[in-house]
Amino acid sequence: MMVRLKSLLYVPLLFVIVTSAAAQSASYRLTLSDAIQRGLRANLGVLVAETRAQEAMAVSEQRQSLLLPRAHIETPVVVQSIDLAAMGISIPGLPLPQVVGPFSTYGARAFADQDIVNLQSLHTLRSARESLSAAKSDYQDARDLVIRNVAALYLSSQAQFAEVVAAASRVETAEALSKLATDQRDTGVATGIDVLRAQVQLANERQSLVQARNRAKGSLLVLARNIGMSPGTQIELADPLEFRSAEPVNVEAVLPHALASRPDYQSLVRQSAALNQQLQASRARYLPKLTASGNYGGIGRTVDSMRATGLAQLSLSVTIFDRDRNGEAAELQAQLRRVERQMNDARLGVEQELRQALLDLDSAAEEVSVAGAGLDLAQKEVELAQLRFSQGVTNNVEVISAQDALSRAQQNQIVALTHHVDARISMARALGNTEASYEESLGSR
Repeated sequence: MMVRLKSLLYVPLLFVIVTSAAAQSASYRLTLSDAIQRGLRANLGVLVAETRAQEAMAVSEQRQSLLLPRAHIETPVVVQSIDLAAMGISIPGLPLPQVVGPFSTYGARAFADQDIVNLQSLHTLRSARESLSAAKSDYQDARDLVIRNVAALYLSSQAQFAEVVAAASRVETAEALSKLATDQRDTGVATGIDVLRAQVQLANERQSLVQARNRAKGSLLVLARNIGMSPGTQIELADPLEFRSAEPVNVEAVLPHALASRPDYQSLVRQSAALNQQLQASRARYLPKLTASGNYGGIGRTVDSMRATGLAQLSLSVTIFDRDRNGEAAELQAQLRRVERQMNDARLGVEQELRQALLDLDSAAEEVSVAGAGLDLAQKEVELAQLRFSQGVTNNVEVISAQDALSRAQQNQIVALTHHVDARISMARALGNTEASYEESLGSR
């Protein structure tokens, strides 16, 4: 007669409590993996981080262009007059016209230049590439945070629907005990107060069920909003709220791997590398630059009279004085110190998250074990109190007390399971590489 909560928690959560009219419409069966993918596509933070990565890629391409050959073609057609006196052209004793022209020239010429040695542009390009890597890490970190948040929202809905199942099982038990109290009164074994107590308990359990259903529906609204679905969509949670044992973790052994896999930490590493390259580029402003350039084409008074001419040039330039470089270097060094301090803090933060997640996993696993044992005892207490009442040994005060104890035991198990799943989510985040490993870490199907 009594529905055991433990068995219900291991059944897929196909629990959307709707009105009779809404129940006729089709519902969407939502897995954790599907919710995460939808959240990644809909989250504004992810979309903004993606555009920043694209922007950094464009900047990298611009910096690369400084080291590549540059070429262009000109085809000038010139009609001009020249004031010889204004140009300072005169021949003593020989009168010259004041203005020569108008006359025309035609030309077609290709120009090209290439930096052969330009360390400033080289380090600037390397800095842009490191900044691109940092932007990609920020983008991945934004995705990992969305996975963490969506998984937590999905877990919250799982817990709320587990509450609905628990409340429904208590209503079923209360209905059976109310009927038993009525039967016992009719046979003269129980009194009217026993029946009244049972009816009050049944009313309380029904109210709890109504409240649990409302909370469950509300959790689906929040989940739908955060994964880009219409809040009016009828959703069924396909993944169960269940206990999955976690592999033991040695913090000292996994910390280097976690630091290498955490995109938030790697973003700081890349930012530091980018600033170092900018410092190198700043120092290179005083180094010689060697550039090859040239042009080739034809020029003439008419198109038919154009003759080929050309130029080849090799230029060496050295900056003698550039006071601005000192301020630039001081600014970059300050930024580098800030990023290095952020890296030190982030390193400690990753280790703290790992250790906290490990503590939470161990504690939650013990909670689940204790809560399971407590639920078994509470169910046996209800069965024994029901038996004693049916035999007329006691009144139903014992039954009501046992029902209250069962309610607390059910709540304890749901909380324990929720704590353990949340600890697994936290461990997946702490270890890094969340997107590639969340299905294994979170038990997503």
